Amino acid sequence: MFTSIPGRAWPNVLMSGDDPVVTLRPIRRSDAGAWRSARQKNLHWLSPWDATVPPGGEGRPTTFRALVKRLSRAARQGTTYPFVIEVDGRFAGQVSVNNIVRGSAQFASIGYWIDQAYAGRGVVPRAVAMVIDHCFLTAGLHRVEICIRPENTNSLRVVEKLGVREVGYAPRFLHIDGEWRDHRIFAITKEEAPRGVLARLIESGGDVSAAE
Repeated sequence: MFTSIPGRAWPNVLMSGDDPVVTLRPIRRSDAGAWRSARQKNLHWLSPWDATVPPGGEGRPTTFRALVKRLSRAARQGTTYPFVIEVDGRFAGQVSVNNIVRGSAQFASIGYWIDQAYAGRGVVPRAVAMVIDHCFLTAGLHRVEICIRPENTNSLRVVEKLGVREVGYAPRFLHIDGEWRDHRIFAITKEEAPRGVLARLIESGGDVSAAE
């Protein structure tokens, strides 16, 4: 994996692969058109898995500009790393490191979405592997968690390919698609991937065949 600025957690650019080339970079205001197009085109593909605001909750940003401003502020505070996924230089989705906790925990969670046009090319497993390695090897985190609805078979295949083990089950864990939804909890620690998750994925061939 190529890292534009070795040793820096954020902002940074990560890149790997050649067919396709997967690049992770900070989200920016100029992504507005591509982001809106992807979200509108993939409305039915993404909406069953999208986080929503429960009754009485704090409202989400209403414009893309406000979204980027909020994410950039959180990134400066060190609580999130909001990456855009590019495939061969084209906007394809997002993968974000969220809820970063330092101190004795050194923990974070990962969330992601992908344009359906890029599904089935090994993009998501590779992007998530790159982010996990960045968390462990550069950002100094110790444990990364991925929470997935039991019905989301595409995401379940991602953690299977990456060898991220299931550690628990959380009833009514997150407000998704308008309701409180159960989630299966998967997690990995730095000790479980001493050579990196991306290297393990490549060796297994899991980044080039089965669909995300």
